[in-house]
Amino acid sequence: MSVTDETGTVGPSARLLQLFEGHRLTPTQRRIAHSLVRHAGEAPFLSSVEVAELAGVSQPSVTRFAVALGFDGYPALRRQLRELGVGEPAAAAETPAEVVRNEHQQAVLAEIAHLRHLAELLADPEPIVRAARLLAASRPLPVLGLRAASAQARGFAYFAAKVHPDIRLLDEGGSMLADRLEQAAAAGASALLCFALPRYPRELMDAMQVARDCGLTVLTVADSAFAPVAKLSDLLLPAAVGTGLVFDTACAPMMLGRVLLQTMCDEIPGAEARLEANEQSAAARGLFLD
Repeated sequence: MSVTDETGTVGPSARLLQLFEGHRLTPTQRRIAHSLVRHAGEAPFLSSVEVAELAGVSQPSVTRFAVALGFDGYPALRRQLRELGVGEPAAAAETPAEVVRNEHQQAVLAEIAHLRHLAELLADPEPIVRAARLLAASRPLPVLGLRAASAQARGFAYFAAKVHPDIRLLDEGGSMLADRLEQAAAAGASALLCFALPRYPRELMDAMQVARDCGLTVLTVADSAFAPVAKLSDLLLPAAVGTGLVFDTACAPMMLGRVLLQTMCDEIPGAEARLEANEQSAAARGLFLD
């Protein structure tokens, strides 16, 4: 995904993504890549041992990662990062450095950082517009999300049904899941929207493979461009999850889903009229208090 900031300058995280694109990486190597993207500002100044600690892997794994990217070793990769200008000084703190954050504040601030990173990625609208056009044209449009991602899929489907004529929510696994995907394809579906968040259910991967076998274009909102679901996705839109609490938080994936839906509204014929009809029906039935 090509990403620029408001001035047209490619951001540090985006430059790292561009460096990693086109390489077949193992799960361990994707984990290292993900860690470097998340710490893009400091990446060119980290030792291989520090990168290994960040990613939770061994130091030799970092060396093999650099070699997989075509470098002689990690020092050569680090030099390349510096030449690309990946490292940028951290923004000045909004509060004095001596202020100690509790774990709840740190989790919220980390989530804000994920949203800022998402804003950087969205500086290039082309991937979102391309995804929106493919999804808007699919009749019906199946929306898949299992376990941790089921809330994202359900929220997207709830609002999408107000503007899209045929949304099919797939938020439960089991043997019927493949049947429902095949039925959607037989009914004319051309694309599948998948929300994939860690931990990734094995049956999610199976369902994505079924969708591809049915000829559906698979568009995925995932927590990382290096997630296991990437290999089964025709287009992957990344949005990081927060890991500072006992259970992951997913503000950025939710926001990305709403941005995608907003863009779809411009691509669906009659979307505005359908939305207005929904509002009139809700008012006539007195559904809401306001």
